[in-house]
Amino acid sequence: MLKSSFYSLFITLICFFSEMKGQEIISIDSLKINQIQTLGSHNSYHQRANKFMLRFMKGLNAVAPKDFKPKDLDYAHEPLFVQLDSFHLRSFEIDIYADPKGGQFYKRIKNNLLGKPKASDIAALKEPGFKVMHIPDIDYNTHYYTFKSMLADFKKWSDAHPTHLPIYIMIECKEETLADKIKKLHFTPSIKFSPELCDDLDKEVKSIFGEDLANVITPDEIRDTFTTLKEAVLAGNFPSVAAARGKFIFIVMQAANTYSKNHTSLKDRAMFVFASPNEAEAAFIKFDDAKAEEQQITAIVKKGFIVRTRADGPNVQNRSGDYSQQQAAFRCGAQIISTDYYRPDIRYKKHPRRFTNYFTRFSGNDIGRINPVNVPVSKVKE
Repeated sequence: MLKSSFYSLFITLICFFSEMKGQEIISIDSLKINQIQTLGSHNSYHQRANKFMLRFMKGLNAVAPKDFKPKDLDYAHEPLFVQLDSFHLRSFEIDIYADPKGGQFYKRIKNNLLGKPKASDIAALKEPGFKVMHIPDIDYNTHYYTFKSMLADFKKWSDAHPTHLPIYIMIECKEETLADKIKKLHFTPSIKFSPELCDDLDKEVKSIFGEDLANVITPDEIRDTFTTLKEAVLAGNFPSVAAARGKFIFIVMQAANTYSKNHTSLKDRAMFVFASPNEAEAAFIKFDDAKAEEQQITAIVKKGFIVRTRADGPNVQNRSGDYSQQQAAFRCGAQIISTDYYRPDIRYKKHPRRFTNYFTRFSGNDIGRINPVNVPVSKVKE
């Protein structure tokens, strides 16, 4: 009886290896970076806005533009190292405001509503350089006040984990505040981005990662001998995962035309931009709604571009529990999938009638997975 059992196991193993014979075993390191999917956070620096400010904003609902609705501000992210280590995120979105002289956002104009002085008493906000926040005066709670301090922590973590999958850092160059929409209430205005301020942006990246940008994948590296970035991408010139380990890729989400001005196909720039597939600068394409734009995303991924999309929106799926957009994001082949809920909304346990335990994560809590559109394997661990 025992011999029979061993014999059956032996035959089963022979059948299994016979089925595997001739199949290609794919190593993640042999793939190009556009052949894997990774998860990331939206507004990665963000901490929940003050309750009194949210109530104040509700009073402005009738006149405030869509992007400033209080419901969309009511969320919070874990500290950066927790996002990297515990939730295996490899893409991050950072809102920055230009502040070349320093002090532009030192005062919180409506702090008197909280019974606090307008002066923030935060020394870093007096320093020249780009500042990190969502909306000045209203939604300013953040894990980092300056762009350079956040970059420094990315570099610190990377140095301690030199074989990590490439990390995407998407920079939204904010050029609008409530001062542009509601002029009578005297909110703090923004400073518009110019080509010179975009030069300063590159300088801040180099101040942390070095002048040679050795651990940053740049447009020049991808373009190589091709005339345009688009040509290079269509020719499959993204680096392999092996070559990209330990490195960063920066992408400008807004002010793309200003950033690329005088830099044809982003020559000599530290960052890529989100572009349309027909532009010379096209390498990274952005679609916010994977469910509505699934077919477009899949078609563009098949051409070789890298797409960023969203699995969910702030205070939407955490309330509805609807996974359809997330499933479309996984299915469509988008390489960068952004979420506000890499873990369930922290309010779920206290208020289960208002919030669900919705979250976005790869199966097995994988750090990345092989792209289902341009590689015939479903997933892989880092």
